[in-house]
Amino acid sequence: MLAEIVLFLCLGTAVGIFTGLVPGVHINMVGSLIASSSLLLISSINPIYLVVFIVSMSITHVFVDFIPSIFLGAPQEGTELSVLPGHEMLKNGLGLQAVHLASIGCLIGLFIFVIMILPLSFITKVFSESAIGPKVIPFVLIFISLNVVFSEEKKFSALFAFLLSGVLGLIVLNLGLKDPLVPLLTGLFGASGVLLSIKSKTKIESQKTSEKIKIKKFKPLLASTFFSPLSLFFPALSSGQIAVIGNRFVKANKEEFLFMLGVINVLAMSFSFLALFLIAKTRTGSAAVVKELVGVPGINTFVLIVVIIVVSGVCAFFVTKFLSKKFLIILQKIDYTKVSFFVLGIMVLVTFLVGGFFGLLVLLVSTATGVYCISMKVSRINMMGCLLLPTIIFYLML
Repeated sequence: MLAEIVLFLCLGTAVGIFTGLVPGVHINMVGSLIASSSLLLISSINPIYLVVFIVSMSITHVFVDFIPSIFLGAPQEGTELSVLPGHEMLKNGLGLQAVHLASIGCLIGLFIFVIMILPLSFITKVFSESAIGPKVIPFVLIFISLNVVFSEEKKFSALFAFLLSGVLGLIVLNLGLKDPLVPLLTGLFGASGVLLSIKSKTKIESQKTSEKIKIKKFKPLLASTFFSPLSLFFPALSSGQIAVIGNRFVKANKEEFLFMLGVINVLAMSFSFLALFLIAKTRTGSAAVVKELVGVPGINTFVLIVVIIVVSGVCAFFVTKFLSKKFLIILQKIDYTKVSFFVLGIMVLVTFLVGGFFGLLVLLVSTATGVYCISMKVSRINMMGCLLLPTIIFYLML
């Protein structure tokens, strides 16, 4: 049995590398295929081994996904905010350091997760059954949103960007698309930036491979540890939204923010398996697939999941460190504008495969919205209104 577990852990890691590196390809696609058991080979495999595969793939994906989001400006859900500071650092010759900061955050997040399992086990069930939590969260998000908007110099422009992206998010999330976040986030945070990069003929400066960046980790760690458990209690909150909330309290610089985003992304994914174990609730597509395969995990299965999270995460850290260096070597040898066109083509292709022609229409509108918001010279973090406004309305209507 141990040999099979190791085999499926390795397979999951390999697939997680693929889904992490290829823009637009998400782990939910692979998870849906496995959950459907449409393949005879898959349906004959012990479900526990498939759980190992799903967990290792998901954790690896979280680590590796920072490479294309920082080097190519091609984010997926959870890494959309890394495009802002990460791409800026890339242009300043610090792309490798940006990926390293995010992956260090992910690595530390693994061990924070293990430490937090016991205390969260005592409070999660009580809080999840409380009627107070859902009533509080919209007002917290309104406060955070206003704080984000009014911290800008161009307050009216920032408010308009927030509301415009928020209305777009409301429309797209209620269209009935299979995976609406793919064209929505790809357009707002990915394709828009890539198009502007092509227009301005962006050139990547020579990267400083030996320079090390030291940051103050205490405040980002404290914010990540305190706010990440929100993903357990409020399923509509994404890791990106949690990062926005945390950042309003710690006022992190771009390096600290990348580190914090890494911690939060790993914790959000790991907590989704904890939520399944504690309260039988699924917070991510990966946890939903695990539930489909084995139901609510027993204590032995959950312990196995925790072990796989830590082992695959440690492996993914070193894999990400290796791949980012190779990725950088390739990137420096070719024309960045051509790379941008290639990435844009992948975004369009993946969006079409996921959402068809309707998905392409959403991508087009989202991209135009993203370009317009960026042109107003306000921070792209205001476009998180695409998720924050729908979440606020969702909880106000409860």
